[in-house]
Formats: sequence, structure tokens, C-alpha cells
Amino acid sequence: MRGIQQLGDARRGKLAGHLAGFGRALRRAGVRIDPSRIALGLEAALLVGIEQRADLQAALESVMVSREQDRQVFRELFDAWFQDPALAQKMLARMLPNAEGRAEPVQRRNRVREALAAPTTLKPAPQDEELQLDAAMSAGTRERLQHADFNSLGAAEYRLVERLAREKALPVPTYASRRLRPVAQAGASARIHWPGVWRQAARHGGEIPRLPRQVRRARPRPLLVLVDVSGSMERYARLLLAYLHAATRPLVGEGARRDVFAFGTGLTDLTPAFRHADTDVMLAEAGRAIADFAGGTRLGEALAQLRRHHARRLVGRRTLVLLISDGLDTGEPSELDTQLQWLRRHTGALLWLNPLLRFAGYAPLARGAALLDRHADAMLAVHNLQALDELADSLAALMRRLR
Repeated sequence: MRGIQQLGDARRGKLAGHLAGFGRALRRAGVRIDPSRIALGLEAALLVGIEQRADLQAALESVMVSREQDRQVFRELFDAWFQDPALAQKMLARMLPNAEGRAEPVQRRNRVREALAAPTTLKPAPQDEELQLDAAMSAGTRERLQHADFNSLGAAEYRLVERLAREKALPVPTYASRRLRPVAQAGASARIHWPGVWRQAARHGGEIPRLPRQVRRARPRPLLVLVDVSGSMERYARLLLAYLHAATRPLVGEGARRDVFAFGTGLTDLTPAFRHADTDVMLAEAGRAIADFAGGTRLGEALAQLRRHHARRLVGRRTLVLLISDGLDTGEPSELDTQLQWLRRHTGALLWLNPLLRFAGYAPLARGAALLDRHADAMLAVHNLQALDELADSLAALMRRLR
């Protein structure tokens, strides 16, 4: 731990400043950390000492990391930040971590590389500079981000892609309701509107200049969304929740049903969170509601909970189910098979939105994936913005085929 001893001396104030810079780097990498946690990290470092690298890392991790999905990012960034005194001084001087010094690991998460390459001081950019940056990014990188996998994005790219995803539309297939509406031109399905005929006859002395017609109103299909929030789906779940919230918001204005559930080791009802008009508020509310985020996947048990407690929220054969998962289920296959059969009997169509379709030649060989492939009406990709653009066309083509 010789390097940290040279860098950090609490009596001279270097340790506090270096830990503050480390905390800012963690924040740039997407780790939820505030000044109080950085202060706790300094206290922990003073308590355990800096002689043993492993003890210091464990102490800092225990007080600076609150989410399981951030632990690996913390460890990689800790190794890079404290690996060499001269290198750390260069990073504090806004230089890239691989400028000189000990060699960097070849493979490193985008979030860590981006945090190390970013400046160590955060200054708000002028408004005109920010506008120019947005214009340059939308013109120069939109095509690349359109085909970039969500799991390969850095922190800044991920935020930009999430903002672009909220602008995508998702026209949900419709069905003919029992309510009727008048039409100007008669079609094959138009029927005579007899109350309108009698009104015209009374208004024109028994003459009927035009036969009023009416057709059934088209209503969006009820939507049931099941989102996998396990560890392997961590990068996809948040972005797809934001996309679906913004894309299906017009359906709520038309009176359509929209029920959303998250599943991991259990089932979480996100429908109350989806009632918020603001997507950021929805994401914050969903984050507080989901207790098993970045855990395992037991879809069979989650569907059993849906069957016991929320079966009435399925609107029969009209309901369109969007099941977002990679199919890496760890539950009992027999339970999953039973619950998928029940779901297919009580809904209109089951669509499996699978981010693993980003791999060429992908085949659902895992037990859970094989069952999903057997029961789903179709398997569609949702791993990048291009796939989200194609999702609406795929939905429309599938519903025409099912009819």
C-alpha cells in the first residue's frame, strides 16, 4: 500500500482531497453517492488505516456503495484510482489514467473508463455551449447510438439514449369496440344509423337526403407489461421502462388499460408509478417500489403471484402481453410451464421482447428461454434504438397474422 501512503496523509490534507476526487469519479460512473458518504469514507479510512489495501477497499465500499449493481464498478475504479501515485496525480490533473505509469487492465467497464477520463472538477457549462454540444451529439453520434447495444453504453451515452428512447412511438394494435361512431363515407363495415335517419326525415319533411352510417370505434388493446429486473437485465430494465412509459402515455388519455409489473425473485406492481405523467418521477417511484432489483429471476413464481392477486386486471382475449426478459430463469421449469399456459389462455397475444437477440445465431437453449419460446406468439429484439423503431411494425404485422 506504499502508493496510497505517499498520496494520502490526513495531517497534510491530501487524503481528504483524494477521497473527494474518488467520490466525484464514482458519481460520474453512475454510483449514487453524496458528500455525506464521502465523509463517511474518510472516517472509515482513518479508522482502518491505509497500510493494507484490501482493508481500505472493504471499508470504503461498505460506506460508499449502497446498490449491489455498483460494487463491481466501485472495485474497478478503486483499482485504477489507487494503483500508482504518479498516475493518480495525473488523473487529478485532468489527464487520462493511462497517460503514464502502470499498465491499465485491457477490459474495463464503459462507466469506469468514462469516469476516469472525465475532468476531476465539475463546472456548469454555459447555456450556448450546452446547446452546441447537444446539436453536435444529435448530428454526429445519433446514427451510431441508433445501433449501439444498451449494455455497451457509457454513463453519458446511456442518459442520451434514454432521452432519445422517450421520443419513440409505440402504436398499440386496436380492436373494434361495441361503441359506434358516425362516418362520412360508407364502407363495407358501416351500418345504417337509424336514429339519424329518423332525425333527417323529420327535419326535411319526410325526405332522406343521405343515409347516415356508423362503424365501431377502434380502441387500443389493453396492455400488460412484465419487465425482468434481474442482474442480467439491469441496463435494459430502466431504459425500457422509460421508453414504455412515454410511448404508451397517449393510450391512457384514450381510456386504455395499462398494467405494468416488475419481476425478479418476486412480483412488484408498477402501475401506480406509471400513473405519474413525468417519466423521471415514475422511475424514482419504481426504484423505491422494487425490492429485488438486480437479483435473480423466477418468472414462474412471479406469474403465480399475478394469477393469485391480479388476475382480474387481465381483460380476456383482448389483452396484449409484453414480456421483457432474457429468459435466464432460475425457478422450477414445471412451475413456469404451468403459469405460462394459464397466461396464454387468459390473454390475446404474448410477445417476448428479448435483448439477447443482439447476438447473431441466438437460440433459446436455456430451460426458461425454451419454455418462453414455446408459449410466446413471437420473439422480438429490444436491445437498441433501431429495434425499438421496428417494434411498432412488428406488433402490427403480428396482430394481422393472429387475426
